Amino acid sequence: MTLIGKPGCHLCDDARAVIERVAREEGVEWEELNMLDDPELVARYAEQIPVTLVDGRQHDYWRVDENRLRKALSAPPRCA
Repeated sequence: MTLIGKPGCHLCDDARAVIERVAREEGVEWEELNMLDDPELVARYAEQIPVTLVDGRQHDYWRVDENRLRKALSAPPRCA
C-alpha cells in the first residue's frame, strides 16, 4: 500500500493516520511518497492528494475510507 502526499497537507495527515492504523491491524506494509520529490507524481496526482494505491492501483484520493480500505486489502490481488 502506498500513500502519495506532500508536506503541510492536512488531508494527507488524516489519510496517514487511517493508513497507519489499518496497516498495523491488518499486518500490511505501506510506504509514503512525497509527490514533490517526483515531477511525474506531481503531474499525475497534483489535484487529488492524498492518493492511496493498493497493489499499485489507485484506490482512493482526498479521503481514505477505513472500511473500504480494509476490504481492498483483504481482496485477492487483481491481475494487471
